[in-house]
Amino acid sequence: MAIPFLGCTTTVDMVQKQQYNAIPIHGVKRSIQQAKGASDDLALKEILDSAIIGTPPKGPRHDVDIKSRLEASRINNLMEDVTGQPKKHLSTSLSGPSQNPLLSLSHPRYGLPVSLVKNLAGLGINSIYPWQSSCLLGRGLLEGKKNLVYTAPTGGGKSLVADVLILKRVIEDASKKAILVLPYVALVQEKLKWLRKVVDGVRKNDVDLSEAGSQTSKWNRKHDSSANGLINTAIEDSTIRNLGVVVLDELHMIDDDHRGYIMELMASKLLSLERTVQIIGMSATLTNTEVLAQWLDAKFYITKYVPVPIEEFLVYDGSIYPVSTSNAFSKTTSQLNATQPLSGTNPTRRIQASRHRELQNPLVNSVVSLAIETAVAGYGALVFSSGRQACQSMAALISEAMPFDTLTDESMLDKRMDVISELRTLPVGLDETLSKTVLRGVAFYHAGLTAEERDIVAEAYDNGILRVIVATCSLSAGINLPARRVILQGARMGRDLIGPAMLRQMRGRAGRKGKDEIGESYLCCQKADVEEVAQLLDAELPMVESSLTPRKHGIKRALLEVITVRLATHSTTIEEYVRRTLLYHTMNVKDLDAMIATTLDELSREGLVKADCYGGYEATPLSQATVASYLTPEDGLFLHGELRRALSAFVMDGDMHIFYTFTPVWYHNSIEIKWATFRKEMDGLDESGLRVLRLVGINPALVNRLANSAKPLPTNTPEEIRIARIYRRFYTALQLRDLCNEIPIHIVARKYEVPRGFVQTLSQICEGFAAGMIQFCDKMGWGILKAALEHTNDRLKAGARADLLELAKIPFVKSRTARVLWENGFKGLRSVAEADAKDLVPVLLLAQPKKSLSKGTAEVKYQQKMLIKAEIIVEVANRLWEHQQQLDIETDI
Repeated sequence: MAIPFLGCTTTVDMVQKQQYNAIPIHGVKRSIQQAKGASDDLALKEILDSAIIGTPPKGPRHDVDIKSRLEASRINNLMEDVTGQPKKHLSTSLSGPSQNPLLSLSHPRYGLPVSLVKNLAGLGINSIYPWQSSCLLGRGLLEGKKNLVYTAPTGGGKSLVADVLILKRVIEDASKKAILVLPYVALVQEKLKWLRKVVDGVRKNDVDLSEAGSQTSKWNRKHDSSANGLINTAIEDSTIRNLGVVVLDELHMIDDDHRGYIMELMASKLLSLERTVQIIGMSATLTNTEVLAQWLDAKFYITKYVPVPIEEFLVYDGSIYPVSTSNAFSKTTSQLNATQPLSGTNPTRRIQASRHRELQNPLVNSVVSLAIETAVAGYGALVFSSGRQACQSMAALISEAMPFDTLTDESMLDKRMDVISELRTLPVGLDETLSKTVLRGVAFYHAGLTAEERDIVAEAYDNGILRVIVATCSLSAGINLPARRVILQGARMGRDLIGPAMLRQMRGRAGRKGKDEIGESYLCCQKADVEEVAQLLDAELPMVESSLTPRKHGIKRALLEVITVRLATHSTTIEEYVRRTLLYHTMNVKDLDAMIATTLDELSREGLVKADCYGGYEATPLSQATVASYLTPEDGLFLHGELRRALSAFVMDGDMHIFYTFTPVWYHNSIEIKWATFRKEMDGLDESGLRVLRLVGINPALVNRLANSAKPLPTNTPEEIRIARIYRRFYTALQLRDLCNEIPIHIVARKYEVPRGFVQTLSQICEGFAAGMIQFCDKMGWGILKAALEHTNDRLKAGARADLLELAKIPFVKSRTARVLWENGFKGLRSVAEADAKDLVPVLLLAQPKKSLSKGTAEVKYQQKMLIKAEIIVEVANRLWEHQQQLDIETDI
């Protein structure tokens, strides 16, 4: 596509033909053809409305004014192309395998199986980039003898390098395993799907790699803290020799207080081993790559290559300015704020002011107009907003401004109705905002949606069914939704400016390889923020530093872990371990030695380790319990105190105490207590629940006082922080209790005024934490408490009471669905396996949230989706029932 000089006319402009001229108030006389077209528009509008609100289409209604909807402002070009010729981008004409055989993964130098290369080609990877080839062919990398740290821009193909190194390692050596560490669950799920496609039919030691995960589930689908736990366990039981390679994605997050330091713990332990485990670290936003490579004893590779060139623009007060570099941007903004106009600062395009009240804000109007322009041209737009509510509001505005003639493609409407039907089949039902936006090709994407909702939205966008996605800034690193045009609705998250790393993540989503010749990034901001935004874009990325510094407290957990797994149990070996940390490369050695001595004394005073007079250190049961449960030392001590009190008077005649125990001690930080709800739930507790309330330290009078005053809990002193932690944990435990009592996620979310995605995440997090609590009790020798927790753990996984545990093994059958099946005679695997899928559809419909039903085509599609779901349920139930029968036969034999 042609991209004229200076970005005066974008490729979207060349496709964009729609005009948005205002209609005179008194109207205009229409021709017969125009009148007929208006009638057709009215008919289409009623079809859309019927699909959304659940009413059947009616006859022509001349009282409906389709012009009453929002209208996006027109974007005018202010400068003409000097040459009239499109830009030539060198990156679009790179050499391929025919010119350079090393750009084909089938080349003998890579040593990859033919089946693997064919799978990659089937997924669109027919060749690799020159930088990928140079990186992979670095000495010792393909053989697993050398570590690697590399950085490449977002969308530059960095993941493929790690994939090739991982797969080559585990395919060539049948005894080796690999760990890929990712920061977000969504990325883990996406990567798992990708790798299963890549290895489909590829064999390792006569085992199909696509099926190997089920045989080695211990190493499958673990988040970062679990990966650290896997390494700890492998060191303790001497199976670390089976680990061949560890990949640390988003390596720049190593200085993150909450999760990043786990990567430093893992890497430092692996570097301390005599056995060779290849470590691969990658990121799009690394600055001190050489320091990290020195720490990991690795080769390093830096590339700035992007397969799709990105043009950047500044938008404010309705004017669009091209920005080629950060320095140019800074110069532009300083001139914009100058009292006298200066040459060279004229905008290239201007967005007309809107006559609509909802679009009076120039920032909002700019975002909507740019998004509409992209969608009308047939491209995808990704809009970043600061928060969940802002996401939904912006998605609604953009959908309302979508030109009506873009909705006349019956094939596309049919696909969008399929998306809505799929969303309706979910246990949480169809979101009200999505029900209105999806048919117009717009959706939002944030953590408040459930994982299933996000998957459906992402797939529809990737397939071109949705044209515009509005996402939160915080998800910029956790999504893989590239777009032709990325639009930033401001540069703030709340009151604070986003960081330069996050800004690069968002802007880097522009341009889709294979679909776009170029990407465009538009940063829309208020005039008051222009200078700060200029400084932000001109700022260097921050240097990555260790998370084990005294300010971040990570060294305490690091020392506790190496002593507990017996990797370092003497002052001499501890000193050797510390030399393997990133901290050693970035901190004064004298200060570091003093900090280590102070930390060891603190661990000893708290009873986490025992020190002898010869410089030796030994783990205590408390430290073993803390490490086995993936806890920090601080959380381990807090939990130890809680459980010791529970042992003296554990409430066994109810479940509330167990649910409180299963609630993570660290999850409370993101919980905002609604005190009126807390009081209502507290008043509804039975005698057993009230005893738990008193035992853990909840004061009903304080809850009542805070409910009346609406004041937050004070957190000014350590004791106040400890008390607030208990209240937030109990409030969260109430949500967990409701989930396990088969209350659907969307009802729990509405009851406690939290997004349903957060409720689902809570359920998933609690599963892992509950397993940790069982381990904690086991290591402490608290057998009775362990048994009590194990009894309820299955309920937590199923989200149901004990009588439904067998049914809950079936996919799509959880909580409310399992109960409805039970109540309608399907009480176990056998009854479901023997059922006709058609007979299950009415039962599944009973389990759906009570929403108004569509009629006509929309309802038919919904029924079809439910039938597919029923067929899957029956098929899986058959497999589970056959497996159970086989186990019974083997037991009898």
